[in-house]
Amino acid sequence: MALYSEKVMDHFRNPRNVGVIEDADGVGEVGNARCGDIMKMYLKIDGDIITDVKFETFGCGSAIASSSMATELIKGQPVSEAMKLTNKAVAEALDGLPEYKMHCSVLAEEAIKNALDDYYEKNPDKKRVSGDSNREKVEETV
Repeated sequence: MALYSEKVMDHFRNPRNVGVIEDADGVGEVGNARCGDIMKMYLKIDGDIITDVKFETFGCGSAIASSSMATELIKGQPVSEAMKLTNKAVAEALDGLPEYKMHCSVLAEEAIKNALDDYYEKNPDKKRVSGDSNREKVEETV
């Protein structure tokens, strides 16, 4: 059995949504001091929909694959759905990660949620409502 799934290898070799959004509505950056991985996520949001998402990742193949898959999972989705993204969902979408690489999927989740936090800091007209995760789901103020 291979150490990495075909999906992990595909997203590592052919990452989706790599790059920078110069006029991003939200930007989130996270890092792991132990392994040296750094992820930066950029979001473009129109209304309540994530219309574009890009990432820059300095790290191992699992970190790149996790970033790539996470962007695919939230692109075109409402912000409320992106707030629910978990590292487990990222790992499952990649058909699994080795246990010692699960921190890569955690970084992807955290980078997205930090970018969403940044979006709401920049847009105080948006209101947060209680959600089912550690962070709050958001919706537009009427």
